[in-house]
Amino acid sequence: MSFEEMPHTADIKIRAHAPTLETLFSEACEALMQVMYGKERRAVISAEIDVDSSDTESLLADFLSELLFRSEVDGMVFSEVVVRITGTHLHAVMQGEPFDRSRHAGGTEVKGISYSGMSVTQDTNGYMLEILFDV
Repeated sequence: MSFEEMPHTADIKIRAHAPTLETLFSEACEALMQVMYGKERRAVISAEIDVDSSDTESLLADFLSELLFRSEVDGMVFSEVVVRITGTHLHAVMQGEPFDRSRHAGGTEVKGISYSGMSVTQDTNGYMLEILFDV
């Protein structure tokens, strides 16, 4: 895992690093799930999603928003995700488990993914992301 929580006055700000864009998106998913549900998550069932957007930042926000939606509506807690990105199309295979109040209720409720302050940059070491989770 290569993400950290950064100081922020009202929301949760995450900074993540990864060698590839796909891994960066997976790290962002891991950060979201860890904030919401903690570290104890298992991979017992699978789901897939496809997302199309106009650019990288929109693709990330739409992807995380879809995970947030699926988590809340379907009662899923994701533990692993494999992302494949082709241009501005994303395909993800998620592994997870049903929400269990006794194990997953200790996190922070995330209401949405913010475009404010979001940045995805690339340098010789790979990719870096800064993003806010609206709590």
